[in-house]
This record gives sequence, C-alpha cells and structure tokens, in this order.
Amino acid sequence: MPRVLRILNRLIIGGPAINATYLTKYMAPEFETMLVIGGKDDHEQDADHLSVDLGIEPIVIPEMKRDIQPMNDGMAYRKVKKLIEKFKPDIVHTHAAKSGVIGRLAADACRVPVIVHTFHGHIFHSYFSKWKTNTFIQIERYLARRSTGIIAISESQKNELAHTYEICNEDKIKIIPLGLDLDKFQQKQDIKRGIFRKRYRLLDDDIAIGIIGRIVPVKNHSLFVAAAKRVLEQTSQHVKFVVIGDGDMREQMEAEFREAGIDYAYIPADNREATAICTSWQTEMDTVLAGLDIVALTSHNEGTPVSLIEAQAAAKPVVSTNVGGVADVVRDNQCGFITEPNDIDIFAEALLQLINKPELRTYFGTQGRNFVQSKYSYQRLVGDMSEYYYSLLDRKNVDYRSRRGRPVPVFLEE
Repeated sequence: MPRVLRILNRLIIGGPAINATYLTKYMAPEFETMLVIGGKDDHEQDADHLSVDLGIEPIVIPEMKRDIQPMNDGMAYRKVKKLIEKFKPDIVHTHAAKSGVIGRLAADACRVPVIVHTFHGHIFHSYFSKWKTNTFIQIERYLARRSTGIIAISESQKNELAHTYEICNEDKIKIIPLGLDLDKFQQKQDIKRGIFRKRYRLLDDDIAIGIIGRIVPVKNHSLFVAAAKRVLEQTSQHVKFVVIGDGDMREQMEAEFREAGIDYAYIPADNREATAICTSWQTEMDTVLAGLDIVALTSHNEGTPVSLIEAQAAAKPVVSTNVGGVADVVRDNQCGFITEPNDIDIFAEALLQLINKPELRTYFGTQGRNFVQSKYSYQRLVGDMSEYYYSLLDRKNVDYRSRRGRPVPVFLEE
C-alpha cells in the first residue's frame, strides 16, 4: 500500500479544500494518506465541515499560512520535514502555492521518491506587482525541476503553465480536472429553494442573481455592482442581487452599492428585504444554489471555479468573465455566457438576456447539468489520480507492494 503525505496550506471554502479532502477520503484503502493543513487568515471562512463530514482528522501546522512570513515559514518547513521522516511517504502531494513551496522543498530534502504538485489556480497575474510576480515565477520553475509531476486542473491552465509562464515542459504536466459530489445539487431543489428564499426575504417572482466567493480584489465584485446598476436601469423585472461570501473588500463593495443607488443589506447584521444582499459565508451550497436563478462570476483570474461547476450541477445558467479555466468549465452559449473581463456593457447584456428569457435559463441549466455531471464527479477524480500515482511510482521503481499497510502514528512536537 503506497503512502501519501498530502499537504494543503489552509482548509478554507473552495476547490483546493474539496479536492484534497475527497482524495484523502476516497483513495483509501488503496492509498494510506495523511492530510496536513495550515492555518487560515481571520477573514477566510474555514471548511472544517469537509474533514468532519468525511471523518478525516488532519494534522495542523498553524505556522503554514498564505502570506510570506519567514519565521513561520521556516517553522512550518521543519515540521513538514519531521512528518516526512516519521511517516516515510512514497508520495508527497502538495496543493496550492504556499504548501507547494514548503512541502516540495521538504520532500526534496528528504529524498521522497515521488513529489507531485497541483496548481489549483496561480498567482502569476492580478495578485501582485510585476517584480513580485516574476519572483514567484522563478520559484515555481525551480520547484518544478524538483517535482516528479505537475497537475493542472484544465487544458487552459496547462497551456499557461507550459507556454505563457514556462514553468516546465508540457510533457511534465498531467491534466486532472476537479471532482465534486454533484448529486446533492439535484435533490429536493424545490424544498431548498423555499428555505433559502424565506431566510433571505426573496419573493417567489424575484429573479435572484448570485455571486459566490471571497470578497477580495481578484474576484472583482466592482464589476458585479456596476452590472447590477446597468441591469436595474434596463429591466422592469423584479431582480435581486445576492453576494455569497465575505472578505476584506466587503466595505468597499458596500460603498459601491450605495454609490450606485442600490438598496443593500448585510444580512448577518441587517436582516431585511433589499435589492442587493450579502449573506456572508455559507456551507450548504446546494440550498444556496437552489434559491438562485442565475450565477455570476466577475474575476480577474481563476483556476477552475467550483462555484460555476456547482451552479451548473444545480441547473443554473451562468455569466462569467473569460479568465483562467472558465472556458473549460462552461460551454459558451450552451450553458451560459462567457464575456471579456471587465466589460460592464457586455456582462450586463448577458444578464439581461437571461433575465428576460426564462426559457433560455431553463435550456442553459439543463445543458450545464448534463455537461458537468459527466466530467466533474469525484469518482472520476479518484480514478484519474490513482492511475497517475501508480504511473509515477512505477517510473521511479518504488517498491510499495511489500508494505502491509500498517498505519503509522505520527505526532508533531512543538
């Protein structure tokens, strides 16, 4: 039985956490996996419910956080090395940027046979200054040389990694799309819709347009607000705008709603009917999506957006900017509309088409549900990853078959 040390820098709501926890749970007992996570920032919503629901008890290294902090990063590196020395994994698999740096450096120092990293997104544009971005690119190129394999979660991401940013040769990159539990998004939707709409004071005939995710600069909620203003100026339909999430840019977004003349309420503090509301963080996304009619994404940069996959699984049409792996997830003019980034007019026009044509919402929703169900199930993810792991182990001639699979207790000492 091969041993896998899986490292994720923080267990927060989003694709990386879902991917890492599902792989930890569902690759057992074929692979004996230890999950290691870091600490989250105060404004981030934890996803502890994922590990609890799946019966996983990750090892926590609180010093491994998103921001660069030399003392904490050094401590996290030493703790990961200690775990590797005790657990003796055949594979170290890191997910996302910070854990990718710390985990791969530690694995290389400990001569782990197979080192794998998954790019769930990347930070090579729309996050940092040009100088800092170039530094990160150089670091990733170095780490790629120390990796046995690199995983991209979409074809477009692979092309960016190999050709735009030249992180490594494309033959070193394996495409393994995300895998999710999609069945719940199709169950008891009428009941869930009623629950969500009653909770957030949405009327039956309101057309609810939602945006899901952290309220941070890269998600570009300013475009959502600007498009909302245009829509309200051009339709007589009862349209409501729902922000699902929270973050350090919420106050700016609230100010933009006020400047646009849109009645806004932050429901945790001001529970009333309004044209635009923010629900803060939610964990029952099947209930959320049942309550919405259209799902929007306005980001400057994305990996593979889980919110759009889940929206389509719930048969909701989407309108998104054309960034990252969006075009791999959404079929333009079949499951929704893909628009150029930061184009307010086109984004608002796409929303208006769906607002004014209920039959188009139904058609796009059906097409989207059929599309993602066949491509993004967690069963497919587990099968793809198992096949990839074995191919890398065989390439490195790792003798894992003689192992009996006895669990190895590992404790971190301060």
